[in-house]
Amino acid sequence: MDMLTAFAQAFPASERCLPRILARQAAQHADRPLFVAGEVRWSYAQALSQAQAYGAALVRAGIRAGDRVALLCSNRAEFMQVFLGCAWIGAVTVPINTASRGAQLRHVLTNSGARLLVTEADGLQVVQALDAQDGAPLPLEAIWLIDGTLAAGSDRRCSAFPADPGQSDLPAAAVRPADTLAILYTSGTTGLSKGVCCPHGQFFWWGAHSSTLLGLVEGDVLLTTLPLFHTNAMNAFFQALMMGATLVVEKRFSASAFWAALVRHQATVTYVLGAMVPILLSKDATADDKAHRVRIALAPGVPPQFHADFTERFGMALLDGYGSTESNFVIGAEIADQRPGTMGRVRPGFEARVVDEDDNELPAGTPGELLLRASEPFAFATGYFGMPDKTVEAWRNLWFHTGDRVVRDADGYFTFMDRLKDAIRRRGENISSYEVEQVLLSHPAVEVAAVFPVKSEMAEDEVMTAIVLREGASLDEVELMRFCEPRLSYFAVPRYVEFLAQLPATENGKIQKFKLRERGVTPDTWDREAAGYKLAR
Repeated sequence: MDMLTAFAQAFPASERCLPRILARQAAQHADRPLFVAGEVRWSYAQALSQAQAYGAALVRAGIRAGDRVALLCSNRAEFMQVFLGCAWIGAVTVPINTASRGAQLRHVLTNSGARLLVTEADGLQVVQALDAQDGAPLPLEAIWLIDGTLAAGSDRRCSAFPADPGQSDLPAAAVRPADTLAILYTSGTTGLSKGVCCPHGQFFWWGAHSSTLLGLVEGDVLLTTLPLFHTNAMNAFFQALMMGATLVVEKRFSASAFWAALVRHQATVTYVLGAMVPILLSKDATADDKAHRVRIALAPGVPPQFHADFTERFGMALLDGYGSTESNFVIGAEIADQRPGTMGRVRPGFEARVVDEDDNELPAGTPGELLLRASEPFAFATGYFGMPDKTVEAWRNLWFHTGDRVVRDADGYFTFMDRLKDAIRRRGENISSYEVEQVLLSHPAVEVAAVFPVKSEMAEDEVMTAIVLREGASLDEVELMRFCEPRLSYFAVPRYVEFLAQLPATENGKIQKFKLRERGVTPDTWDREAAGYKLAR
């Protein structure tokens, strides 16, 4: 019996939601470790108790099924306590990138309508700074502060995070696979970030397909250094939970500490993104290079030229594939069937088309936009929260439009070519050029700004901006950096800046970014890294 069939039989359709999966697995693997973060270590039974205890704590705080709880938190146990507690009572977690600032953060909090924010001390300062700015008031009714001290006269909404909520036998809510488990904000391409409504059923199928392609077995130890607020690490939790494995969550990725962490935790599976592989390869060889037990890493977006060198040096295979926050692990191939440079074939339970601009299917060998569809109920996201127009646009003709340009060969293998959308991916982060442009245009000296990707030496994109200044205005690059830092996530601050007299445009004035991308970095382009300018984080 193949793994997908085994998962489908072990978890009947009505049981494909987190509370039921957790309860079943806790009964089966009670004392086996499920989750490790720092000094915290939970067994399956303890994770179930955490879900019940924090579900009860949320209910006491007035949170009910369907309410949104925003989570501005790094990789630590409190993240999972809130996530499991929300799932237990049918509430919705809204994980927020901890680097979010300014208008982007305001949009996420306002659009989601979150009633409760759970945050670390740094996040509280950022949110309070938003409150002090002009604009509509944030919808937050309460804030739980994970760390730090509540000063006298502090924000009336604030209370300390319930570090010891007490035991509870609260029964799970009547959650269905169709119900939203999390709203994950993915950067917009021509507008504000969109909140992807991810149902319980979608995460079930993420876990099933990822576990199958990775060849996971019961008792595996999965280690991730990726942030829990992204799909990748949340998916890893479901892989561990559904397989009877253990998930170890490190605070962050560090090239110098990565191998030692794998050895220390006796990890057997790990996760890397495109830029992480050349970074690790660039380090001097050490005894830890092959001292680990890891046999495979999920490695989406790693350029093919790095695969062989990485596997030879570090002794682990790299598994490529395709999935998005809105979809699932829809395209992939097991290691034995992988072809360098391709993402793989369509997985069972999914359909894919390559189409032209009018959604007409194209023949093999002709590049076009990738469209996707799932045959299993709720294996994809259900839409964008509070943005019905964007939902209809993305799912028109009942296919999800990825905005990615791919080509399919005669054997059904897909190759990623580029993005049709005006988005940038840097160090594993999706960046909206629109949001960066709005910050640049708010500077009084800037008349026109275009933000676009240029190729990085680390296999992903770097952010570049071309700027036209207002007549008579002056602005230097360092001043621009200082203006951007408090208003943008650090990874969205442009690395490259070039001041131009005018930008290429169509007859109706639309900036032709493809010409700027083709032009790229020139001798007149200012490079933040070459100039030695260090961003504060």
